Amino acid sequence: MKRALVTGGAGFIGSNLALELERRGIEVVVLDDFSSGHFENLRGFTGDCVAGDVSRPEEWAGRVGAVDAVFHQAAITDTTVTDQKRMLEVNVEGFRNILSFALESGVRRVVYASSAGVYGAGRIPMREGDPREPMNVYGFSKKVMEAVGRAFLAEDPGLTLVGLRYFNVYGPREGHKGSARSMTLQLFEQMRAGQRPRIFKDGEQFRDFIYVKDVVAANLKAVEASRSGVYNVCTGRPATFNHLIAVLNKTLGSAYAPEYFENPYSFYQNQTQGDPALAERELGFKARFSVDDGIPDYVGKEAAFS
Repeated sequence: MKRALVTGGAGFIGSNLALELERRGIEVVVLDDFSSGHFENLRGFTGDCVAGDVSRPEEWAGRVGAVDAVFHQAAITDTTVTDQKRMLEVNVEGFRNILSFALESGVRRVVYASSAGVYGAGRIPMREGDPREPMNVYGFSKKVMEAVGRAFLAEDPGLTLVGLRYFNVYGPREGHKGSARSMTLQLFEQMRAGQRPRIFKDGEQFRDFIYVKDVVAANLKAVEASRSGVYNVCTGRPATFNHLIAVLNKTLGSAYAPEYFENPYSFYQNQTQGDPALAERELGFKARFSVDDGIPDYVGKEAAFS
């Protein structure tokens, strides 16, 4: 792989991926409409940056040029967004456009971001073959994306298409996501400001928090996959919000007690935990960071919160 396209490359995961690809000597083209991405995420990036909305290929398809692989990270990721038409335009139609671009351009390898949101309030641990019963339109859009991917593969089985079901990602360069920032960052910001961290009662809800460095590693494994598939990107070791706050307190040298409040969301997932076995077996991916390792690495980088 000499040249790669990273969609959503000015966003959280996309920028981390684009910078790591460059570090490895790969020429990178970033495609982003800057609706939630930010140029500051690309400080140090030396490649090309095409401004365009993935749902409107006329804005970008003729300007990307030849690439060997596509890492499709562009999406509306805010799970509280209720504009169903816009969510599906960007997430589903945008993906369809990217796949059409790949096939028309002769690209044989595409990696795309799916989500643990496809499982909804599924059984624990969540496995790739489990029923997909999303609880919001974001999760629904990711479920439809996976169906679109299967349809493209049926038309062109020579394409290697790998979907990655991200669990709860946190890490550097997420500061511009607004209300969609990870709970790790939101709680950190409250504590850094001298406030008690606010979480839903009783704080024992848990998430499979995965550090963005591990997500980047999963993408790099996926682009070398020998066959198409959809895989969990998770640690398999969930942490409660109470534990998250305890790790932040330890890292910051503080002692803030949580402030609990009622959960206003009917579509809230109280528990997420992925089974990492399939990704480890077929992609060779295994997460390196638990929250006890990832949070100190994250909080210790002041630039991550600029």
